[in-house]
Amino acid sequence: MNFSQIFPILKNCTYLNTANSGLLSTEIANWRRQHDEDFIFGGSAFRANNLKVMEELRVNLSEVFSVKKENTFLSPNFSTGFNAILDGTGKNHRFLLLQEDYPSVSYPVKSRSFEFFEIPIDANLEDNILNAIEKFKPTVFAFSIVQYISGLKMQSDFIKNLKANFPDLILIADGTQFLGTTVFNFEQSGLDVLIGSGYKWLLGGYGNGYIFLSDAVKNRIYADRKQAVLPTAPFLSGRDYLSLNLEPGHLDSLNFGTLNQGINYLKTVGLGFIEKTNQELANKARTALYAKGLLTDWMVNKKEQSSIISLPLEREVVNRLNAEKILVSPRGTGTRIAFHFYNTEEDLNRLLDVLD
Repeated sequence: MNFSQIFPILKNCTYLNTANSGLLSTEIANWRRQHDEDFIFGGSAFRANNLKVMEELRVNLSEVFSVKKENTFLSPNFSTGFNAILDGTGKNHRFLLLQEDYPSVSYPVKSRSFEFFEIPIDANLEDNILNAIEKFKPTVFAFSIVQYISGLKMQSDFIKNLKANFPDLILIADGTQFLGTTVFNFEQSGLDVLIGSGYKWLLGGYGNGYIFLSDAVKNRIYADRKQAVLPTAPFLSGRDYLSLNLEPGHLDSLNFGTLNQGINYLKTVGLGFIEKTNQELANKARTALYAKGLLTDWMVNKKEQSSIISLPLEREVVNRLNAEKILVSPRGTGTRIAFHFYNTEEDLNRLLDVLD
């Protein structure tokens, strides 16, 4: 399937950079233009009529990713959502973190002076986590499902087993580099909280994100505000204490409407197709790159893999990639490549040719 008519940038370069930013389709760009034109001519009437897009997005997220609508909240981005969750937890929590995880995961925990313990990301990651739980006895484990530097994916069975074996341990995950790459069922995942931004794999542009809560954790966050008197202003009618704390202020119908359009498009393409396409191409890439000595055994042998790969490339090679209009990103000590459903085997072959 050729996606270059829908994503014109694909005609001009080899785009291996969805881990940095997803693409905006021509169809969604047209929707955004119509949205703003309606605002131009409608003013306040437009806003009143367009608030329904937020409810449509909540329904869309809940149906596509199997989470209760009443447990689905909207946030401008991961960082805002995660900070809101932390502000609703007690100060006595002990956090388990991963070294070199996304700064927006670790910094808010450390800056609030929570007790924390960090473990290295290496070939023994699962054992490291279990040992740390046994010794440090954390009450919360916060982590990215897919690591933004290495592309390492936390194994889904491992997450489920953690919840089964440590039911009181709150599992909070960053889904920014994960949601939109595969079929996903939040209710069956073992996670208590999933937060993410929509501008990467969901193709939703910037300024939007989501928060999914399990029933158990929903009753624990902001528990001290349950009895507080709610505002009586008519425009806040129907809002409960969680909505007021996790979705404060005005939500932008352009940004959240764009995410809604992005999810609609992913539904049209099919998340099953996206998962199959991503995995097939990323697996071919790993096989070829491993043969070149660019990947370690433990990064290749995981059962579940993301479509992000980090390569230890010399500056000269990175310069060649740039010269050949192959878009990638420097992250950590490596160069990150990423494959989404609009990438092809021809894209992979172009990469391999330049590396050769």
